[in-house]
Amino acid sequence: MADNSNSVFEMALEQLHDAAKRLELDQSTLNVLSHPEREYTVAVPVVMDDGRIEVFTGHRVQHNSARGPCKGGIRFHHDVSIDEVKALAMWMTWKCAVVNIPYGGAKGGVQVDVTNLSKEEIRRLTRRYTVGIMPIIGPHSDIPAPDVNTNSETMGWIMDTVSMFRGSTTLEIVTGKSIDLGGSLGRREATGRGVMFNTLEILKRLGKAPDHTSVAVQGFGNVGSVSADLLHREGCKIIAVSDVSGGYYNENGLPIQEMIKYCETSKNHTLEGFDGNDTQKISNEELLTANVDVLVPAALEKQITVKNAKDVKADIIVEGANGPTTPEAERILRKKGKYVVPDILANSGGVVVSYFEWVQSIQSFFWDEDEVNSNLKRVIVNSFKAVWDLAEREEIDMRNAAMMIAVNRVAKALKERGIFP
Repeated sequence: MADNSNSVFEMALEQLHDAAKRLELDQSTLNVLSHPEREYTVAVPVVMDDGRIEVFTGHRVQHNSARGPCKGGIRFHHDVSIDEVKALAMWMTWKCAVVNIPYGGAKGGVQVDVTNLSKEEIRRLTRRYTVGIMPIIGPHSDIPAPDVNTNSETMGWIMDTVSMFRGSTTLEIVTGKSIDLGGSLGRREATGRGVMFNTLEILKRLGKAPDHTSVAVQGFGNVGSVSADLLHREGCKIIAVSDVSGGYYNENGLPIQEMIKYCETSKNHTLEGFDGNDTQKISNEELLTANVDVLVPAALEKQITVKNAKDVKADIIVEGANGPTTPEAERILRKKGKYVVPDILANSGGVVVSYFEWVQSIQSFFWDEDEVNSNLKRVIVNSFKAVWDLAEREEIDMRNAAMMIAVNRVAKALKERGIFP
């Protein structure tokens, strides 16, 4: 089958159809699950610092709400498209279902290169985009969260914008907020912590000790940097990392905490210009094909493709990003005996703790960080076990097992609710 090089949504559909075939899902249910419930596109006019008006394009897609309110991040990136947002929304549906939290999937984004905008321009962009999607978001219908190039400050602006229109503070409209604005302790690290828990679980199943495990991490934003840091703390040797500025390699292990501190104050918060002892610069391709035990692609979609899959040396791929491996590339990896912990399981820590934050905001009753992290570990470990056990029992790979669990849960909810009217 083709590598679906032009459509991320086609890639998501292929994964759905594979799971549906194994589940012997009826065609009517598959028809429903193949289509987002709502696709919303808005023009986002922004007054720039020099007085001119630029118009950006924003999207919000709600894939399925059978199991609860839709949930998903908002990204600001120059490659944002409706096709990408549809795929990400569908993956969010499966992600919420595989860890069994009562949400459906959504995603949003604005097509913009934020490196060309001032902070005030980004603030005005965020507020205007928020007003554009306000008719379809809400604490019991669709709850946004941070994603690529958005953060707790962005969520604060969204929450404040909605609150000003509603005339009352609505903390539960978004998750991923700062602690001062009702955010949850442990939320910022949650996705990376989930990657760490999933990595430790598969190492355990394969009889590998963390302190004898080398790791390469593609992407050094929130997910990648936290994953690298936490895996390092567990004893793994992080020998390669990369971000948009390039890759860095040290066979004896990189100074991860020093690199994180560097990014806090560097231009555009990247690793560009970092100069550590015995640290070599490498390309992104060299990182993806590095001689390591574990590869964590934690950047963007479609990084492992038919062009480089045959050269991937890592035995274990833990998908910190959404959709980093194309279906055709994964078939190549499987033939080579590689293990892939799929995105909908591997990076689900963020939405799990987003759910915890939403619950806390609604109740105005907040948990301590140990409680958040222990509940996250319980959810991830139990979900991993369910996926691993099904994969072993059915003699299938982990992605198909995870998709079967997720799609089956959503399909059951659809059938029990029925189709309106």
